[in-house]
Amino acid sequence: MTQIPTLTTARLVLRPIEARDLDGYAAIWADPEFVHHIGGRVADRDAVWHAMAGNIGCWALTGVGPWSVVERATGQLIGRAGLWDEPGWPGVEAVWFIGRPWWGCGYATEAGAAAIGWAFSTRPDLVEVVSVIAPVNLRSVRVAERLGMRLDRTEQLHGALKGIHVVSRETWQTRQV
Repeated sequence: MTQIPTLTTARLVLRPIEARDLDGYAAIWADPEFVHHIGGRVADRDAVWHAMAGNIGCWALTGVGPWSVVERATGQLIGRAGLWDEPGWPGVEAVWFIGRPWWGCGYATEAGAAAIGWAFSTRPDLVEVVSVIAPVNLRSVRVAERLGMRLDRTEQLHGALKGIHVVSRETWQTRQV
């Protein structure tokens, strides 16, 4: 099984998802405003648990996956971010889900940058990283833009039109931090 690393940024710890995260994730996914652009349905504890298991499984199946995002100053779980890869997907995807109380703090950008940096540093054959975002999810589109991503195309994925935002290895390595 893949050893899941822990990443540390100035304000965050991205660590493996653990069973103790269930309550924090359940609270985040119970917020209708949070889920508005990512499926639109609040999730109960059972659905959250299954999502957590799927996220851990992504690591085992593909060697990448999401981490729990913890605020260093408080030790509080504030969301999930990392990478996603599955058969038929547009590419290795940078993902970020930050709970609404922490919107506007720059945490999604900070966590996304850590994930993308890790992906390019550990996968020398990786040419680009994508983010799959509903066009109306302007907050996530802005995060993608801050990460140096550009809208490359739109595709129907899981029954909805999604923008495929892309950052190449070359662009990532030459970006202004």
